[in-house]
Amino acid sequence: MKKVFIDGSAGTTGLRIAERLAGRKDIELLALPDEKRKDPIARKAILNEADLAFLCLPDDAARESVSLIDNPDTIVIDASTAHRTLPDWAYGFPELSKAHEDKVLSSKRIAVPGCHASGFIALVYPLIEAGLLGKDELVTCHSITGYSGGGKKMIAEYEGEDRNPLLGAPRQYALGQSHKHLKEMQAVTGLTHAPVFCPIVADFYSGMTVTVPLFKAQIKGGIQEIKAVYAKKYADGLVRYQESLDEGGFVSGLALSHKDNMQVTVAGNEERILLIASYDNLGKGASGAAIECMNMAIGADRTEGLEF
Repeated sequence: MKKVFIDGSAGTTGLRIAERLAGRKDIELLALPDEKRKDPIARKAILNEADLAFLCLPDDAARESVSLIDNPDTIVIDASTAHRTLPDWAYGFPELSKAHEDKVLSSKRIAVPGCHASGFIALVYPLIEAGLLGKDELVTCHSITGYSGGGKKMIAEYEGEDRNPLLGAPRQYALGQSHKHLKEMQAVTGLTHAPVFCPIVADFYSGMTVTVPLFKAQIKGGIQEIKAVYAKKYADGLVRYQESLDEGGFVSGLALSHKDNMQVTVAGNEERILLIASYDNLGKGASGAAIECMNMAIGADRTEGLEF
């Protein structure tokens, strides 16, 4: 039985991880009493006692937690932005390639991808890898997500009795093009330029749809070639290619809410192409991905405890 500690268990990601781990016979969840949660001595002791530690913390706090660990056998899975582009950390999206999978399997330090970044990278990485999309291409991305991605403060704003009526409509944010996921979106795909990124938060709890639009002139080939790449890359596992995701001509951000998998598809026509990924911002976009990485790191079935 593996000892697991969730550092930051009170946040949305930590709570979802704890929920997914509940009832598992191969896991013993370690916990600190509330009054000790910010005590560095107590945190250091439990982090080093754990076989595996999830970090569900702001970036600086995640870095601090890593600095407290001197047990060489403790595996760290960090859900923050802090370590996602560092070369000595595994990027926790094993479906991207055999190299990504092998690094997750062998590493003691694993960074969970960002929610928006997960969909973008799932769509763009295979096309660059296959030579259909050049690294120098200028691309855009829009992403609509449930409000749980904003954490406790945003959840309280959306679910409060006296909430702002403007919250009833989708709201675009990160208008200055400096969203924290841009760095990994560029680094992991290998793009020369970060995408123009338009994230949108809407009035539903969880789920998301990420879309990357392309002109045919940007692609070496066409829709059928893109579909073939996705069908081969995502034939099994938690990321799957689907011939279509729409219901009556609409793609809902709620389609995979509370699930831990991802579906990708291609829409549009031969001149204007839409690459689309559907998943849950708290599932494959956060907690589900973290547990998948944990399962791989401890030798469990990759989908153990996940819903899809």
